[in-house]
Amino acid sequence: MSVVGFDVGFQSCYVAVARAGGIETVANEYSDRCTPSFVSFGPRNRSIGAAAKSQVVTNCKNTVQGFKRFHGRAFSDPYVQAAKSSLVFDLAQMPTGTTGIKVMYMEEEKVFSIEQVTAMLLNKLKETAEAALKKPVADCVISVPSFFTDAERRSVMDAAQIAGLNCLRLMNDTTAVALAYGIYKQDLPAPEEKPRTVVFVDVGHAGYQVSVCAFNKGKLKVLGSAFDPELGGKDFDEVLVKYFCEEFAQKYKLDVRSKPRALVRLYQECEKLKKLMSANSSDLPLNIECFMNDIDVSGTLNRGKFEEFCAELLAKVEAPLRSIMEQTRLKKEDIYAVEIMGGASRTPAIKDRISKFFGKELSTTLNADEAVARGCALQCAILSPAFKVREFSITEVVPYPISLKWTSAADEGISDCEVFPKNHAAPFSKVLTFYRREPFSLEAYYNNSKELPYPDPTIGQFTIQKVVPQPSGESSKVKVKVRVNVHGVFSVSNASLVEVVKSAEGEEPMEMDTPAKEDENKMQVDQEVQKAQGDDQKEHADKKSDTEDMETSTEDNKQEEKKNEQPPQAKKAKVKTKTVDLPIENSLNWQLAGEALNLFMENEGKMIMQDKLEKERNDAKNYVEEYVYEMRDKLHGVLENFVSEADRDSFSLKLEDTENWLYEEGEDQQKQVYIDKLVELKKLGEPIQKRYTEAEERPKALDELGRQIQQYTKVVEAYKAKDELYDHLDELEMMKVDKQVNETMTWMNNKMNLQSKQGLSQDPVVKAQEIQAKTKELYSACNHIVTKPKPKVEPPKEETAAEQNGPQAQSLPALKYFSPAGSTLTEGLWIVFHSYSTIIGLQIYSHDICKHFSSYYLKG
Repeated sequence: MSVVGFDVGFQSCYVAVARAGGIETVANEYSDRCTPSFVSFGPRNRSIGAAAKSQVVTNCKNTVQGFKRFHGRAFSDPYVQAAKSSLVFDLAQMPTGTTGIKVMYMEEEKVFSIEQVTAMLLNKLKETAEAALKKPVADCVISVPSFFTDAERRSVMDAAQIAGLNCLRLMNDTTAVALAYGIYKQDLPAPEEKPRTVVFVDVGHAGYQVSVCAFNKGKLKVLGSAFDPELGGKDFDEVLVKYFCEEFAQKYKLDVRSKPRALVRLYQECEKLKKLMSANSSDLPLNIECFMNDIDVSGTLNRGKFEEFCAELLAKVEAPLRSIMEQTRLKKEDIYAVEIMGGASRTPAIKDRISKFFGKELSTTLNADEAVARGCALQCAILSPAFKVREFSITEVVPYPISLKWTSAADEGISDCEVFPKNHAAPFSKVLTFYRREPFSLEAYYNNSKELPYPDPTIGQFTIQKVVPQPSGESSKVKVKVRVNVHGVFSVSNASLVEVVKSAEGEEPMEMDTPAKEDENKMQVDQEVQKAQGDDQKEHADKKSDTEDMETSTEDNKQEEKKNEQPPQAKKAKVKTKTVDLPIENSLNWQLAGEALNLFMENEGKMIMQDKLEKERNDAKNYVEEYVYEMRDKLHGVLENFVSEADRDSFSLKLEDTENWLYEEGEDQQKQVYIDKLVELKKLGEPIQKRYTEAEERPKALDELGRQIQQYTKVVEAYKAKDELYDHLDELEMMKVDKQVNETMTWMNNKMNLQSKQGLSQDPVVKAQEIQAKTKELYSACNHIVTKPKPKVEPPKEETAAEQNGPQAQSLPALKYFSPAGSTLTEGLWIVFHSYSTIIGLQIYSHDICKHFSSYYLKG
């Protein structure tokens, strides 16, 4: 099972994977851990990532970037309409009314949804992860900004599904960073102690996020979050672009915004200048050659002047910081540390303002660019059964307050209630109890539209169907479970009707409370969530009417509920009930239909196959071009002496014709045409290449064969000279060796004589492979004979005479022989002990043994 975390940013992406050694941020095919968030469409294929970014100037109308901000937004959204003017590519309306991107792809005008384009980018990141892990990737955790609404989160989930990914969790950027920060800390307070409070500030390219987290050992709880979606690195780039557009208009009379390609180049140069100014306060130049109308432009700017231009933007830095402190009711002295990350966090003016606000130095213990991806990979490892990770619970918060409203029969109007207030713990479930006689609808919406960076506060309509009254005509009790899941998405997950059933005769009825005033409107907490959240959630909300009421009940409140229950004798009736699940019809503000998802997935598969075929075609073409350049250089270099002058001229002409063909009619041919062209060239080039290779390898092979012949010749001569080293060898076998050596020497001399008469431009008489085979044959025939070891000669055994003095050694059962460790029979010092010997003396029983070891010491 793969464990992967994707940080899909506005400008760039990072991929982190879990391995046996821990969490690692992996590099793409360009050995770069950062993959640009660019997708480029061409006449035959798509380019994604770094390859797409390289086309942003040459193919600007069909290269898209910054599409993350359009997730879940309608084309008529004021934000989308305002952003259109600053884009070099075109936006269009999808049939469903959502935002699409219009490009030329495969020589046709196409409109792709934001989910499709994001899925293309996710597929690229998926390939990078698969290349690193050497196995398929499906399960993952994807990061999203904490300010994303329900519609935007659903849109990202759809994109992951189109890319064939199983997203285990959508994780807020700052929460992912907090996890990467806290899980490795060994000095966190114990669960019963006061938590350590840390502020995380993420200043990215397109958004500014702040969150406060409380850490205990094995536990992370997000206390609150604040953000400004309109403050990021791109806004500072925009200030620079605006300044230089005005300067070039005055200085060179150029309207930069009228030329998309020039505008893209200016954005690139301004981003570079911004980074340089972060590290240098002196005047810095901006130079662009052939900018517009073959005019070179230049300008200068320093950090001080730049900060003056950005005064309004810098003034917005403190607002989210103040907001988060007010939400959490914390004092500045309660903050343990302030961790800062994000690409734009390196801007000195931003760092100074954040540091000044909290009155302490900023901490940069985490990698500013990769921390989010690493946190996502850690979360994926926690959720995966493939890795054993230290227990670490994570409690998120709801970024915006969520309310429900419905038609109230009692009030004859609309009733509403805030179900999840701002910064309520998530994931979380609640059960609402309604008393109805007919189907009814619930509308979920964000109740504070002022702080919502989205035009439509509606989340969706949820219709509870098949609601019928009780047989007695009374309203039925309907329980509805609402939930904010791990992705931060709201849903009505379940509805059930409590049906009263008449008891049969003789059957003891099941006890149940009647809808008494204090009991009729319970709202319970999902036990599954309680297990994860414990006593962290103690929320209480109720709105009472004759037919609907709500109340939050946690595990801690259960004892109190029991006290409120009426005693059995006070119950009005004893009835039997059963629970019937009810169908729910969802009408969400944002949701791709199943048919649309399937169609997008099918189209994505076709485009991936087209990209693969185009890559193979381009590779085949590149192989031909590479072979042409390689052989043309070698024909007048290392291969010059291995080809005749006539053949060289003919082959050179063929190579030149092929090169011209590649840039003319061969520019756009099928894969097989390039393969056939390469085979045709190799028929002429490979014989020359082989002659060169043979000339390099043949001397080495001959040297090895000559060394073997010389070695075996020496052995034969030593045998004939009666050398004692070889006098044990068999005469017939040595005659075979002598014969084999002589035959091999004769063969080698003949081949060498013939080869010496051949020119380098002619095919060789003998090849290195034949010489190596002859060497192997000689070795197999002779080596086992000449290396045969001498037979071992056993030393003569002396007969031991009968013992003259004392009893024989064999008759003593307590007789033992001792030898130093590692010694042999002839080398050891043997001492004969008698079981009755005293500590001081030794009694030796064998005169012959003593005589045999007379040259050794006997120690006692």
